[in-house]
Amino acid sequence: MWWGVGAALVANLLYSVGFVLEKRALGGLPALSAGRPVRVVVTLVTSPLWLAGALALAAGFAAQLVVYRTLPIAAAQGIFVSGLVLLLLLSSAVLGERPTGRERHALGAVLVALLMVVASVREEDEVVGGEAPWGLVLAVSVPTLAVGVGLYAQVERRARRRHRVPTNGIGYGVSVGLLYGVSSLAVKGAAGRLTVGGAGEVARALLGSPYPYVLLFTAGAGLVMSQTALQRCRASLIVPVCTTVTALFTAVVGTPVFGERLPDDPLPLFLRVAGTALALSVLLAMPRHDPPSPAGDGDVPARAARRRDQTCPPPNSEDPHGHRRDPAAHPGLPPRQGAAHPARGQGRAL
Repeated sequence: MWWGVGAALVANLLYSVGFVLEKRALGGLPALSAGRPVRVVVTLVTSPLWLAGALALAAGFAAQLVVYRTLPIAAAQGIFVSGLVLLLLLSSAVLGERPTGRERHALGAVLVALLMVVASVREEDEVVGGEAPWGLVLAVSVPTLAVGVGLYAQVERRARRRHRVPTNGIGYGVSVGLLYGVSSLAVKGAAGRLTVGGAGEVARALLGSPYPYVLLFTAGAGLVMSQTALQRCRASLIVPVCTTVTALFTAVVGTPVFGERLPDDPLPLFLRVAGTALALSVLLAMPRHDPPSPAGDGDVPARAARRRDQTCPPPNSEDPHGHRRDPAAHPGLPPRQGAAHPARGQGRAL
């Protein structure tokens, strides 16, 4: 059981390092678009720093397999959430994303939550589920994947609007978190099939289940969606939201799907539920926007200038009727559409 706790902490370290390395690499890459997935992948694999981050995430995935074989889902998610403490510290030191006072207080609360969840683990009382009906897993996974992809597409459409409110990353984090929640269920199911026997039997058991195919979809779609979102938003904002949604979905849905149960003793039960609830509530209450710049709202003129550039044509351009615009005459008014008509009451020249 304690091997699972250690593996969860190692996975937290690897995931935090991987996300920070990828975020650092994304800052020097061209703008990514989820609508061009092949171009996103080609751009990412050309960056050695991004590849290093991806390898760290892959190692964290391997550690996660060990976790799900030795810990119940609810306990594992409570420990995974604690990895955000390290992520916020690394993002501050490496990326310069300085946490606010409210975020620092949240770190302390998440640490308390971690201690509560770890203290609730009783090796002799834990029941670790391994198998689940495929139909039930797919009935939960397919609608969730549809909601996650649809929400991401909606956020992308809203971000492309001309007079939009700047995207804060919450929608991106929720949509990617739903995909990773389904991925966690697939990892849990795949981990339960690693005990069948030899390598051949394990391969047949895995390929005969839906878990590898769900993982392939969530890995591909999650890669494109998460990296596009991570390039546009703060890692210290989008990753906590994504992790919170993933942990909440996996714990609430995965526990009954895989036939696990909470501790029977009142004290471990309280520590497990209260610690997980504290971590999730703290992360959900974290600020959703970056703090204002030192100059106050100094970016308002810049946004207004960008809107003018988008809505107003440049001087000396032609209007839709082919007439030249006079920038010196009546700025801001539409150009004259040809010669003025004679005033009412004037006769025609004979």
